[in-house]
Amino acid sequence: MAYARERETFGKKIIEHRGLAFVLADMEAAIVSARATLLHAARLKDAGKPFSREASIAKMVATDNAMKVTTDAVRVLGGYGYTRDFPVERYMREAKVMQIFEGTNQIQRMVISRSLAKDNSGSISRDTIG
Repeated sequence: MAYARERETFGKKIIEHRGLAFVLADMEAAIVSARATLLHAARLKDAGKPFSREASIAKMVATDNAMKVTTDAVRVLGGYGYTRDFPVERYMREAKVMQIFEGTNQIQRMVISRSLAKDNSGSISRDTIG
């Protein structure tokens, strides 16, 4: 964000360009939604309720969003995004690894779909509402 607030192109800060501002807004929404999904799964676990589906969803959403956000961050930084001058190049590599270990996101999708097949509540979001 600091870079977007400081760097200027075409006579204004890059954060003031609508296209980039929308990318940054999408990045923020992805981070906030991933955090909310994770907290929901953690609250279920803390309450002693079933949480494996929600944990799989949280892992999948958080890591997919992390990959998208870091990719967009590299784009925001332009050529600097690939250098070690900014930590985003490392974050992008770490985001990719997170999608793979502790069960790939494809495995998480399998866990989620199997849970849906076994669910007798008739609701896809049984624990999300109420």
